Amino acid sequence: MNSPSPPSEAPRLSTRDLTVAYGDYVLMRDVNLDVRKGDIFLIMGGSGCGKSTLLRVLMGLKAPSRGRVLYGGQDFWNAGEDIRRGLMRGIGVLFQSGALWSSMTLAENVGLPLQQYTDLGDEEIRELASLKLALAGLAGFEDYYPSEISGGMRKRAGLARALALDPDVLFLDEPSAGLDPVSSRLLDDLILELRDTLGTTFVIVSHELASIFAIASNGIFLDAATRTVMARGNPRDMLNDPATAPSARKFLTRGEG
Repeated sequence: MNSPSPPSEAPRLSTRDLTVAYGDYVLMRDVNLDVRKGDIFLIMGGSGCGKSTLLRVLMGLKAPSRGRVLYGGQDFWNAGEDIRRGLMRGIGVLFQSGALWSSMTLAENVGLPLQQYTDLGDEEIRELASLKLALAGLAGFEDYYPSEISGGMRKRAGLARALALDPDVLFLDEPSAGLDPVSSRLLDDLILELRDTLGTTFVIVSHELASIFAIASNGIFLDAATRTVMARGNPRDMLNDPATAPSARKFLTRGEG
């Protein structure tokens, strides 16, 4: 597995003293993280710790109660609307379900962001959609509908759509959810391939240990009890470090070691 970018390079994405809350209820506090170019950064933790909510804050869908989200040093939530919109153009998202339009073919689904955000013609959009589907291992499936392919293939199609605008950072929310072990491993392999060939930077929410240990280069563990980050770094290093918090160790071993 390739190493992430050297520490001297400015992070693609970072947070500083981030607090996320719903009204008076604090979900997490003092979250600090740095995601560098080429990272596969895992946000880990048990149910209810706020993983998906943190992802929404990082993606610009929910404002934090306190702290900063920085894209290349630019303070996202304190920037003007035009700057925020421009920064959001640099991200791609794969939701748990894949979120494909059932009435559209795979090529039409992947081409939709290109129709909305570029001035490309129909033929160019079709060509780019075919390219993105091929990158996701779906060459030849352009005219299939989501209902005609497997769950694993729908996740790949969703990933192809997330890649449509060549994002700087790609967010994945529980990408292995609902997949069998073989399909899950194929998706992990695809993530690694995209990182290695395109230099794609990933931020992934997951509780699947097999995927976490297979692909993560960096990450944080969110603890539901303390509502903060209790461990950070490569998950394998967390597991081998005697100083790792018991809650993180229990998560990474599922209580078996």
